[in-house]
Amino acid sequence: MARSTSSPVVMPDASIPGVSGRRVALNLLIAIRPGQWSKNLLVFAGLLFGMRLFEASAVLRALAAFGIFCGLSSAVYLGNDIVDRDSDRRHPLKAMRPIASGALPVSIALGAAATIGAVTIAAAAGLGWRFATVAVGYLALQALYSGPLKQIVIIDVLTLSGGFVLRAVAGAVAVDVGISHWLLVCTTLLALFVALAKRRHEIVLLADDAASHRRILGEYSPYLLDQMIAVVTASTLIAYIVYTVSPETQQKFGTEWLGLTIPFPLYGIFRYLYLVHRRAGGGSPADLLLTDRPLLICVALWALAVAILIYRPL
Repeated sequence: MARSTSSPVVMPDASIPGVSGRRVALNLLIAIRPGQWSKNLLVFAGLLFGMRLFEASAVLRALAAFGIFCGLSSAVYLGNDIVDRDSDRRHPLKAMRPIASGALPVSIALGAAATIGAVTIAAAAGLGWRFATVAVGYLALQALYSGPLKQIVIIDVLTLSGGFVLRAVAGAVAVDVGISHWLLVCTTLLALFVALAKRRHEIVLLADDAASHRRILGEYSPYLLDQMIAVVTASTLIAYIVYTVSPETQQKFGTEWLGLTIPFPLYGIFRYLYLVHRRAGGGSPADLLLTDRPLLICVALWALAVAILIYRPL
C-alpha cells in the first residue's frame, strides 16, 4: 500500500533553491517544457505510413508541422500551469515548476503563451486551412481540458488521448495523405493507455492526498485504473496485430510481412507497464521514453523495421 506523500504548500513568493534564482528567460524555457516535445513525433506517422518519407517537400511540411505543434503544446503547458498553479503548489513534484514556485511571474507566462499561440496558429495557416483547423481544434480541446473536462471522470483521460490523436491527424493533413481509420484506432488506444498510466502514477504518488490535490483524482483508484489499463492494453495490441495482417494493409504497402513488427509493440507496452508498476514511472511519458534506454531502442527499431518493410517490400 502506497504511503501518503506530503509536501509543504509553496507560496507564490516562496524561495525554492535552484528555482527562484534562475533568470526569467531560463524559467520560461523550462516552463514551455521542450523535453515534452517528443510527444509531437506523432505528426510524422502520416509521412511514414502515407508512403511519402522520401519526398523532400513532404518531409519539409512534416517538419514544419512538428515545429508548429511544439509551439502549440508549449503554449498549452504555460496555460495549464497558470490555471493549476495553486494546486501544483501542493504537489511534491509540480511545486518546483517555475509558475507554481513563483520564479516565473504569471503576467510573463500569460504573455508568452498568447504570443506563442498566435505565432504558431499563423504558421499553421501557412500549411493550409485544413491543417490550421486541426491546430485550432487542438488548442480548443486543450482549453476545454484545462477547464471543465479535467473535472469529469473518464472524460478527462479521453480528452488527454484526443490531444495525441489530433497530432497524428495534423501530420496526415500536413503531407496531404488520407487519414486511415487504423491510424485513428491505434493512436486513440495507445494514447488512452498512456493517459491511464499517467493517472495511476499521480494517484500512487499522492496516495491519500490525491483528492485534495485535484478532486477528480478521488474518483479513481489504482485497482480501477489497472482494470482500464488491462482492457486498453489488450485492445491496443489486438488492433495493431489485425492492422498488420489485414488484406487492406497488405495491398496498400505491397507486403505480407508487416506482421514481423508485432514483437516491438508487445515488448514496448509490457516494458512500459513494468516501469509503471515496478519503477513508479508513467508520470511523464515523454521523460520515460527518453530516459529508459530499452524502451527508446524498441521504438527506434520498430520505426526502422516499419520503414524497411514498407519502402522495400519483401
